[in-house]
Amino acid sequence: QVQLVESGGGLVQAGGSLGLSCAASGRTFSSYAMGWFRQPPGKEREFVSAVSSSGSRTVYADSVQGRFTISRDNAKNTVYLQMNNLEPEDTAVYYCAAAEGLHWVPSNVFQYDYWGQGTQVTVSS
Repeated sequence: QVQLVESGGGLVQAGGSLGLSCAASGRTFSSYAMGWFRQPPGKEREFVSAVSSSGSRTVYADSVQGRFTISRDNAKNTVYLQMNNLEPEDTAVYYCAAAEGLHWVPSNVFQYDYWGQGTQVTVSS
């Protein structure tokens, strides 16, 4: 089992920045690809970004490319999402997730094995 706990959400004005963190406990963190997803109000959960187990590979949704940065610190069992130039459309509950396996960067919700409880991000216009 892997337990994931997100933190860092909140309210920010458009154009502002927020940083999310996801702390993992349980099995070997460095054996898992890590991803961030979000679920806007009334919509389905969607992919935001993912990072491979070593941190060498990353992938982003087109909607956040160039504004968001994913990173991980395997020594601290933590994955981060730095969000810059936020837009009202980024308002959502943000979830981190873990997918067992080395070297891949999955982008489908069904590829992930463990999920955090989510943290709310609200961007005001």
